[in-house]
Amino acid sequence: MRDFRQLEWDDQLEEDCRTLTKLAVQEDLGLLQDWTTVALVPAERTGTAHIVARERGIVAGIQSLATVLEEMQAGVDVEIKASDGDSIAANTTVATLRGKVRDILTCERTLLNLLARLMGIATLSNQYVQTVQGTGARIYDTRKTTPGYRRLEKYAVRCGGGCNHRTGLYDAILIKDNHLAQRAERDGADPAAAVTLAREFLQRSISEGCNSDLLVEIEVDNLMQLETVLPSQPDIVLLDNMTPAELRKAVQMRTHLAPEVQLEASGGVHLKNLREIAETGVDRISVGALTHSARSLDIGLDWNSR
Repeated sequence: MRDFRQLEWDDQLEEDCRTLTKLAVQEDLGLLQDWTTVALVPAERTGTAHIVARERGIVAGIQSLATVLEEMQAGVDVEIKASDGDSIAANTTVATLRGKVRDILTCERTLLNLLARLMGIATLSNQYVQTVQGTGARIYDTRKTTPGYRRLEKYAVRCGGGCNHRTGLYDAILIKDNHLAQRAERDGADPAAAVTLAREFLQRSISEGCNSDLLVEIEVDNLMQLETVLPSQPDIVLLDNMTPAELRKAVQMRTHLAPEVQLEASGGVHLKNLREIAETGVDRISVGALTHSARSLDIGLDWNSR
């Protein structure tokens, strides 16, 4: 089965982490100092602190800790005690920091904000993945992400067991309703014709640096459009805001007309209706809530009591 690129922790994600750290430093410090820490903590003092998950969840972005500390030029060593994708209980220590107390205190909020955000997304994603277990449906994210955080947030979805939809506009063709609407007045809104045009464009554009192997997906709003588009052989058809009854009919139609085409349900998906949607037989379910509605996990910093 062909699929979108699935994100792993790599140099590109690390660079995103560094960029976000720079922004965080501007927000927290400007060009000045952490005056509270400077006022209360001697420069030479060293200590040990633990990063603790106050509630159960899924670990994600644990590698970011070392990246943030390095980018902030902190005199702090980090000992990682959990791996991305681990399921952890409440009050689990995921990392230990040792070094200059001033630096630990100054870096604290940046470290915790990033880790809490990513672990919250991974934890919510895992709830969705567990809910569809045994149905054959896979859970995908969307581009409804926090500006600047996209690759990191999508990586967190992967840590939770979910799958990545296209990362950006550059790595797939997804023909949506507004693409068809803007064509309607002069060229017609035939979805099958749009798929054909996309395939032809990819073949013509190889010499211009366009990847001719990009997935071609198209969004449809009703079963009539689906019946029209299936013979054009898109890789994926996105079934937008269809009822479970309509989704079941769509699966039957796909199986009869184009069994190799993947079907993706999207729109209005939440944990309460997720299982019913998955049991219709669709292959994919895309969920914007994985990233736009995830709650940050409760992560804290505890000083070593010894």
